[in-house]
Amino acid sequence: MSDIVLLRPWWLVILPLLAVVALWRWRKGAVSGGWQQVMPPAMFAAMRVLGHLHDIAGRQKFAALATAALISLGLCGPAVPRPDAPLLAGSGAILIAIDMSPSVAESAALADAQAAAAGILAAANGRPVGLLLYSGEAYDVAAPTADPATLESQIAVLKPGTMPGAGSRPAAALALARQMLSGTRDGDLVLVSDGGGIDDATQAEAERLTAEGVRLSILTLAPAAGGTTDSAALEALGSASASARSPEPVLRRLSRGGALNPDPAVAALQFRDLGPFIAALAALPLLSLFRRRT
Repeated sequence: MSDIVLLRPWWLVILPLLAVVALWRWRKGAVSGGWQQVMPPAMFAAMRVLGHLHDIAGRQKFAALATAALISLGLCGPAVPRPDAPLLAGSGAILIAIDMSPSVAESAALADAQAAAAGILAAANGRPVGLLLYSGEAYDVAAPTADPATLESQIAVLKPGTMPGAGSRPAAALALARQMLSGTRDGDLVLVSDGGGIDDATQAEAERLTAEGVRLSILTLAPAAGGTTDSAALEALGSASASARSPEPVLRRLSRGGALNPDPAVAALQFRDLGPFIAALAALPLLSLFRRRT
């Protein structure tokens, strides 16, 4: 039962209203079609003795409410995951930006960065993936490609000295990523860094990325021995962050790869909607209203 989800939960607001109406009708007591309110008591009692008026049975009195309750339960869309649901690939590109400054390239953090990048390739689920490297400057290594396996060798050969120059300017990497993802719908940028070089320019570039609809995720690397970095400032750049050694939260986000506004058609493919079956049960109390009296 824990796997049941509601596809249209807003229909549940009808149930409290129906409960109030049911309570009101129960406290009102037995009724005879409203005739007791317009007929004198003596005439009303005589008509009942003659058999011309009957109290509405409890099951009939609440049949309409039960029908409405079952329909609203069906409309809220209780559903269970489909075991045969197709695996859908996202439409937006993923761009990996790896910090190759000396503090990363000349330490054990480089291996963590390579492993994290390989995990991103595996989590892409068919989405195009691109790669850029940065230190003092940023360089595009590969534009987003529908065959991320081609990036595996480029990631595997990263080593000290791969990048010219020194320093660490993540702002340059974010600016280049914004150019590479320009016009891309539903894009993701994953920044793999130890947090070196975070400044106001980096924050400004991160805000520009977000304004253009690119989701920024952060995978943090452990700083080199004796090194100090502002990991809090690094994590604050993105809307999701995790350690490069435990990147599962970011990888799950990338593997979903859906648009910001879920498509109802996609939900229909991923879940089996039980709502029509529950709504069909409303016919049972509804039929009791058509029962012929003898």
